[in-house]
Amino acid sequence: MQAAGDKLLEELRDVMDAAEDLVKATASEGGDRVKEMRGRTEAALEKARKGLQDAGGELQDRIRAQPLAAVGIAAAAGLVVGILLARK
Repeated sequence: MQAAGDKLLEELRDVMDAAEDLVKATASEGGDRVKEMRGRTEAALEKARKGLQDAGGELQDRIRAQPLAAVGIAAAAGLVVGILLARK
């Protein structure tokens, strides 16, 4: 269970890093519209980073507090995904 959560967090960090790279790549672009969008993107990235850190900590706390419930939820999610993938 922890490995899946860590993988999800890592993938979200990769997406945020890619967005930050995009913001940096457009730093030399001029225009008020580009500057406005870059500022909004930077603010959204900062908010997402904070939320990701908070959610990761809360998720780990909940899993440690109720490990059987976490395993049950993971098993149910796996069953649903398996059924959906098995359909043709």
